[in-house]
Amino acid sequence: MTAVKYIFVTGGVTSSLGKGIIAASLGKLLQARGYRVTIQKFDPYINIDPGTLNPYEHGECYVTQDGAETDLDLGHYERFLNISTSRSNNITTGRIYNNVITKEREGAYLGKTVQVIPHITDEIKRNFYLLGDSGDYDIVITEIGGCVGDIESLPFIEALRQARFEMGSNNALVIHLTLIPFLKSAGELKTKPTQHSVKQLLEAGIQPDILVCRTEYPLPEEIRRKLALFCNVQHKDVIESIDASTIYDVPLLMKKEKLDQRVLSKLKLSATHEPELEGWKDFLGRLKNPSYEVNIALVGKYVALPDAYKSIVEAFIHAGAVNECKVKLTYFSAEGIDDATVKHTLDGVDGILVAPGFGERGIEGKICTVKHAREQKIPFFGICLGMQIAVVEFARNVLDLAGAHSTEMDANTPYPVIHLLESQKSVTQKGGTMRLGAYPCKLKKGTKAAQAYGDSLISERHRHRYEFNNAFLKDFEEHGMIPSGINPESGLVEIMELKNHPWFLGTQFHPELKSTVLNPHPLFVRFVKAALDLKSGRI
Repeated sequence: MTAVKYIFVTGGVTSSLGKGIIAASLGKLLQARGYRVTIQKFDPYINIDPGTLNPYEHGECYVTQDGAETDLDLGHYERFLNISTSRSNNITTGRIYNNVITKEREGAYLGKTVQVIPHITDEIKRNFYLLGDSGDYDIVITEIGGCVGDIESLPFIEALRQARFEMGSNNALVIHLTLIPFLKSAGELKTKPTQHSVKQLLEAGIQPDILVCRTEYPLPEEIRRKLALFCNVQHKDVIESIDASTIYDVPLLMKKEKLDQRVLSKLKLSATHEPELEGWKDFLGRLKNPSYEVNIALVGKYVALPDAYKSIVEAFIHAGAVNECKVKLTYFSAEGIDDATVKHTLDGVDGILVAPGFGERGIEGKICTVKHAREQKIPFFGICLGMQIAVVEFARNVLDLAGAHSTEMDANTPYPVIHLLESQKSVTQKGGTMRLGAYPCKLKKGTKAAQAYGDSLISERHRHRYEFNNAFLKDFEEHGMIPSGINPESGLVEIMELKNHPWFLGTQFHPELKSTVLNPHPLFVRFVKAALDLKSGRI
């Protein structure tokens, strides 16, 4: 059997250059050539996972099928490759040290002094190889988070040096993503930051095989030659990564730069099969040439950082392309909305999405938003907390249950229409203890949910501690809010929708986590279509 090939992606000069997008784009190209590819992310922070991080710290927490709380880059991997990732695809320093310390307490190193080298680096390498050892993949791409030179990244860089030596030159390569800044005062691109970044890698014992250079302007030949000379790489291994209008352009830009060909050549893999990208190109064509436009209001508490809702944003891009429609997202802070301002604030929008979140900040603004959408017949989509808020609003304003609330916000509410899951009542630890991952959901025939999915049994991903209180279910149904999706095992309400409304639907799960370029999520597709219908009716 052919040995598994490993590609490592490191970053230099600055963070947020797009290592995840480069890794996903390369993975897409290699997959399109017929190779079985997966991507993993190694993050240098000490949190065991991103589950307890504020979205303002690290963007959204992406949840996998198997219930792992992971870095948002795993969302890019899934959206580009159209495959599921798992907890093995995201490893943090915290998990590495936790594993090593657990082994030490169990006596695995009895008599030995536990050290960064070899114990921590060995554990990192074990996780490097884990996905490759499964036999499911031909190529494993590993993104190393942070920047070369960061103190917290040193054990990962050292483990990479060791692993590369152990694998052999034809089985592993290093791609270094760096920045070529343009100085306006000098009117030229500068290579010195990249030279210093590569020097730091060399000092750690790693020679990059390929340089991918983020730039605002095309790289002249003289710049490429200079980079090749000073960074010890071949001229054809200096790859331009110019700013793109959409991240979905990047695979085609990397194909144009022959990144995949250079990788295959160095790994001694066949490059005879050209990438099959017709579906991708078709998506890009519809994305860039919309016939319509709709304005969707996204109401949440983390709106100052769109990465907090990254998967929702991308799901709208996918759904918009299906509808040949540009979705213009407008962000509104729930804290700035009340009964007096809601109508003016949301005037003219074609659809309203109330975003997921935790805690009581902005809750009353979200309730006002839901009431406005319900009464004005504006297409509404509530996700996780968004669905729970829709339930609270309906209980207060339609069922006349004054003071109805979620026990998350008000433990003493007289009408706890949302309450803590039974399985959560004994939980004391915060990290990784919510109801996480994929669960089945049975859909009620004839509902908007069933029409969207075209199926009766689905599976969706969750991240929550609170649920709809079934003691109130009969009252809700009698007044027109129905449970169109229910977990067949626990009876937990997964989807609530209004009967007498053009499109009003809330989900306890996170549909945005399963939307990909080639498989846009049906609920987002139908929501955008409903917004488009409203706009067409207005016109």
